[in-house]
Amino acid sequence: MIITIDGPAGTGKTTVAKRVAECLHFAYFDTGAMYRMVTWLILQEKTDITDLTAVQTVLDYFLLNFNIEGGRYFIGAKDVTQEIRKQEVTAFVSPVSALPIVRESLWKLQRNFATYGDSVFEGRDMGSVVFPDAEIKIFLTARPEVRAERRLLELLAKNPQLDHEQVLADIQKRDEIDSTRTLAPLRCPEGAYQIDTSDLDLDQVVKEILEYKLRHT
Repeated sequence: MIITIDGPAGTGKTTVAKRVAECLHFAYFDTGAMYRMVTWLILQEKTDITDLTAVQTVLDYFLLNFNIEGGRYFIGAKDVTQEIRKQEVTAFVSPVSALPIVRESLWKLQRNFATYGDSVFEGRDMGSVVFPDAEIKIFLTARPEVRAERRLLELLAKNPQLDHEQVLADIQKRDEIDSTRTLAPLRCPEGAYQIDTSDLDLDQVVKEILEYKLRHT
């Protein structure tokens, strides 16, 4: 079985998807982390993303050298788990993710992962593009102000100079890029169950998803 959990930044996708996977004893895949890994590598190599040949070279290297182990992310021997969550990666991941050669390469990778067995896939286009026939499709939303506050709490330890208005502006900019890109724009997948997480805690959201699964399988 494939469960997809999509939604914009700050809706709780990652934490919710991990917990749902744990409750069901499913594999868990954070596809956003894959895009962040590619973005980190592009930044490290100072690759011009308008040079598609250079971007393809980075992708080829990534596909041969990435690894996910124990919830940590590696490119070659380097643990990039913390690096890919830094603000410079967050600020650049949407333009990189909008590149067709990036998305198409990672779609193939994600579909290959799905052959391993029951899985929860979390991202922005899982139910709409990558797994349109998934048995369970969830779309999380939340008010922008709530999402900004959640993201600010995540980032303050690493970047104490950030403030709510700056994070809110970054989230709104990312929403615009993700929802207006030509290829696989962020949208609620057809047939998805929508949950507004603004006023719900983690346990409430997970409970709602598990109950929905019981009703529909």
